[in-house]
Amino acid sequence: MTKIIDVTPENVQEETLFCIKDIKKPGFQSKRIWFEKQYKLGLRMKILKDDTDKMIGFIEYIPVINAWRPVAGNNLMFIHCMYVYPNKNKNKGYGSLLIKEAENEAIKQELAGICVMTSKGAWISDKRIFENNGFKQVDQKGRFELLCKKWEPVTKDPELIDWTANQKKYKGWHLVYADQCPWHEKSVIALLNTALDFGIDLNVTKLSNANEAKQAPSGYGVFSLLHNGKLIEDHYLSATRFRNILKKELLQES
Repeated sequence: MTKIIDVTPENVQEETLFCIKDIKKPGFQSKRIWFEKQYKLGLRMKILKDDTDKMIGFIEYIPVINAWRPVAGNNLMFIHCMYVYPNKNKNKGYGSLLIKEAENEAIKQELAGICVMTSKGAWISDKRIFENNGFKQVDQKGRFELLCKKWEPVTKDPELIDWTANQKKYKGWHLVYADQCPWHEKSVIALLNTALDFGIDLNVTKLSNANEAKQAPSGYGVFSLLHNGKLIEDHYLSATRFRNILKKELLQES
């Protein structure tokens, strides 16, 4: 028997944030502060648990006008993240159950539909589960797709914002990120220390609101590593991965 927990500012310390469970870690506190601010703007997180109270999966969603992704739209709900873990819990309908929770919330708020960004790459869901739940692709840029499910057809389809438009302005090494993902805090510290080892000046910018995230220079929106106007990575990086990137980029410059 499964149960769904609504994570709120009142119980977040007890229920945690699924992706990061240790409330003493800096990443947890950064995400918690972000979560509480966004909660006032309609952000919701739900955690799915089994009959032993063990976490199976979660979903995070918010009205599309406040979404921290490069997507433009109105009168729709937007799914930031959805995850079911470990692998033994997949293909049991848990993902569809979480999607239905977000749909019900959208209907309750009298929104016209729900949308999501998908990709076969890292840190974002594959589109197949959404297609199986009635979503249809309405836009695509690079490896990212935008899918939507509407129950009010008069509403205009959402669109992806061109995240390449602002990339050229990032001269030198830049890391642009947000606390929407609790793992970013750890990555930022690791990348800054690695940059020091290489004598690299890494300029770090933390996004402060959804509008900034919508105009961020990558499809993922909340994590962008750039070098001289070129997007190098669009998701969480380890120190080892960044070290390999620096070696490659510096070799090309020599």
